[in-house]
Amino acid sequence: MKIDFANLQLQYQTYKKEIDHNIQAVLNKSNYILGEEVQILEQELQKFTGAKHAITCSSGTDALLLALMAIDIQPGDEVITTPFTWISTGEMIALLKAKPVFVDIEPDTYNIDANLIEKAITKKTKAIMPVSLYGQPADMDAIQAIADKHYLKVIIDGAQSFGSTYNGKMDSNLGDISTTSFFPSKPLGCYGDGGAVFTNNEEYAKKIKLLRVHGQSKRYHHQYIGIGGRLDTLQAGVLLAKLPNFKQELKDRQNVADQYTKELSETFQIPIIKVNRTSAWAQYTLRFTNRDNLQLKLKEDGIPTSVFYPIPLNLQECFKYLTSRHGDFPVSDQASREVLSLPMNPFLNNDNIEYISSCIKKNFSD
Repeated sequence: MKIDFANLQLQYQTYKKEIDHNIQAVLNKSNYILGEEVQILEQELQKFTGAKHAITCSSGTDALLLALMAIDIQPGDEVITTPFTWISTGEMIALLKAKPVFVDIEPDTYNIDANLIEKAITKKTKAIMPVSLYGQPADMDAIQAIADKHYLKVIIDGAQSFGSTYNGKMDSNLGDISTTSFFPSKPLGCYGDGGAVFTNNEEYAKKIKLLRVHGQSKRYHHQYIGIGGRLDTLQAGVLLAKLPNFKQELKDRQNVADQYTKELSETFQIPIIKVNRTSAWAQYTLRFTNRDNLQLKLKEDGIPTSVFYPIPLNLQECFKYLTSRHGDFPVSDQASREVLSLPMNPFLNNDNIEYISSCIKKNFSD
């Protein structure tokens, strides 16, 4: 049985008519930079999320950078975040010469442990950046309460969680600023790099729109130091074709997760989704003490898997200057040794999931 991890080809074939039409429309108009499809997409994203402002940009990484620049993060400032995430989270803080301050994660959700945040706050702390890992928002009530108490800003790294909810509210409509990624394999992906920044703050929205075009307020007039951070019009066309199907895809992802849980819950530690949240299910992640050996055996059975993430940020060479050591964040350290993400996409059927599950059970017991 052939299993595809994200199955982007089948998704394309499913929406081929709409995607091809939108791409051809952009080609016909040849308006490749901030064309009308970008503006239409931003309007549709606002409707979908409930956020007052959706500003598209060139990647999920640039979305984080724009958000940090919008709240005026300066060299020497501190931003509290998690070490168990993709490099962009800490990287963009460091790129601005600010200091990422890492706080360990919860063992069940893999998100930042809100109970540990307050101890990490100093006079230099300016913001908290939780990550909605694997598709589920962090404990935003607790995080927002801490931020309000200490007059801090909250930026959500929602690269994996577009479409998820917290207390009935879209993840993109939380915090001071929320970001997401439209990398092809994300729950809502384009056919290259892309991202978006969401906010209900008028001033932040105005500033972010300028920052993504080199701080330009009008042609050749630059109010801020900014970046070239626009979303390509072609990518906007792809996303406009996919967005109308996205609610159904989220339901299908939930069905896949439910089926995995049904097959695997008696034997393995399954993902925990808190009762006040929903997940976009960017990943379905289990833990195995024999992870590396199991991954090799599953590959032999034609089952692709991935490890998100094998090395916590605090142990990456680029953050050596922070003088962190093994054991500083024990929950993250253990997770990095054990997590394994299974194929997750809305096109997996019950036969696929039964096959994957049976192979896991067979190889785990060997």
